[in-house]
Amino acid sequence: MTESGTTGARKRPEDLRSHQWYGTDGLRSFSHRARTRQLGYLPEEHLGKPVIAILNTWSDINPCHVHLRDRAQAVKRGVWQAGGFPLEFPVSTLSETFQKPTPMLYRNLLAMETEELLRSYPVDGAVLMGGCDKSTPALLMGAASVDLPAVFVPAGPMLPGHWRGETLGSGTDMWKYWDDKRAGVIGDCEMQELESGLARSPGHCMTMGTASTLTAAAEALGVTIPGASSIPAVDSGHDRMAAAAGMRIVELVHRDRKLSDILTADAFEDAVTTVLGLGGSTNAVIHLIAMAGRAGVALTLDDFDRVARTVPVLANVRPGGQTYLMEDFHFAGGLPGFLSRIEDLLHLERPTVSHDTLREQLAGAQVHHDDVIRPRDKPVADEGGVAVLRGNLCPDGAVIKHIAAEPHLLRHTGPAVVFDDYRTMQRTINDPDLGITADHVLVLRNSGPKGGPGMPEYGMLPLPDHLLKQGVRDMVRISDARMSGTSYGTCVLHIAPESYVGGPLALVRTGDLITLDVERRLLRLEVDDEELERRRAQWTPPPARYERGYGALYNEQITQADTGCDFEFLARPGTVQDPYAG
Repeated sequence: MTESGTTGARKRPEDLRSHQWYGTDGLRSFSHRARTRQLGYLPEEHLGKPVIAILNTWSDINPCHVHLRDRAQAVKRGVWQAGGFPLEFPVSTLSETFQKPTPMLYRNLLAMETEELLRSYPVDGAVLMGGCDKSTPALLMGAASVDLPAVFVPAGPMLPGHWRGETLGSGTDMWKYWDDKRAGVIGDCEMQELESGLARSPGHCMTMGTASTLTAAAEALGVTIPGASSIPAVDSGHDRMAAAAGMRIVELVHRDRKLSDILTADAFEDAVTTVLGLGGSTNAVIHLIAMAGRAGVALTLDDFDRVARTVPVLANVRPGGQTYLMEDFHFAGGLPGFLSRIEDLLHLERPTVSHDTLREQLAGAQVHHDDVIRPRDKPVADEGGVAVLRGNLCPDGAVIKHIAAEPHLLRHTGPAVVFDDYRTMQRTINDPDLGITADHVLVLRNSGPKGGPGMPEYGMLPLPDHLLKQGVRDMVRISDARMSGTSYGTCVLHIAPESYVGGPLALVRTGDLITLDVERRLLRLEVDDEELERRRAQWTPPPARYERGYGALYNEQITQADTGCDFEFLARPGTVQDPYAG
């Protein structure tokens, strides 16, 4: 099967999953047909045709997805053209910008909604529409648990930002200029101009932040139309891609090519290779582990570290790179061009939603700008952009995006300054009595999956104002939180187990020496074991963040960062019966 071609094979109407809702002689089937007439559809429009669910994460308060209402129409156009019957379903919108305390708290809720919606309705296949950070893994996690044919439609990156002759990257330049304001380099007038210049169109962040990293991972997994992940959100090519996805899903239903055929162990290893070679977001570590778990694939932190040592960073896209943004990456060849430069590291015989093999999909892919997508002999970095750390401070692991850190800090020992929560840190970081110098190690705890709650993006701890005014722009920072994929700095993240459940981070005291050595993959608290045991005996668990509601379910079921922060009852193996529709 090629992207534009079809096999000619077609399922008989009685072989479609939706047939049990529409095609039998019973009372229930009569009722389903009558209610479809109530919706205004003729029998000829839907009977005997694949029913395609379009799961749309559009909302008025999600700027990354605000254009997906229109793109759903293009998907429908493609479904109709291919002989299917499209039905659009609104699902939870996870707006990274507005949802508090963090959309990560609700990733599993969208995954659960996706799974149950696809299972409980007369659906033969699905088009999943998302892109803002948590929506991509959530949709694919839920769809993988149901295992129907599915195609993912990425929301696409927004247009580049502009301000006073500079090209701006969302997130990345926000952090940069906010620090400049705190340092007194720029003032309120400049910040007001930046407000209008930083994010100029619909679409997710146009840096290689979490959104672009995860949509690229989805394309590498093989669940998108080739080249889809980098098409700018407002480009007409994005409309065409959405229509192509609508056509493709009908073909996948007829071929019975399910997500389990696509989401293999080889596919996930290729996705890891892709993320690391792009210099992508540390958040991808958590999400890919969770996605793999839903697909029945064992993926661990050690797999990331192993692959990182084999793949160079070739994408010169901010913040891991120095210069370019996602629109540049797209026109330089996009992910097909990027993958063409690491073909020897990929599993080329596996299938995708568009081709029988990845090799076939990459045939003819080219790179058109060697400084955006670097040749292998001129990489941005010699090794993948994320390192996995071990040591007595993180027995179950931690991660660092070392290509976005100041090189001199990648081997560092310094005294800790400990903050018990983010609010306290915000209130006291500029307290001169703390005596913080550039050599200190800033430590934030109680910000992990349970402690955050939801593991917010607190990991890029702000530097004290007095150091910013001295020109300091990076320090070693350590937490059990996450960090925005658009951010940068020497930030050790995802410490597991988290401090809130009694992990070693809970035992650190201000003044303790901490050693970071990225080359040795080491994070160590320089306190002897006996002293740590004394401190552990004195530690008392904090109260639960939630007494009822979804938060209580989250607190009971959430796993730690090293295993993907999924819900235990969703991640466990087992089968769920299809509903009886008669």
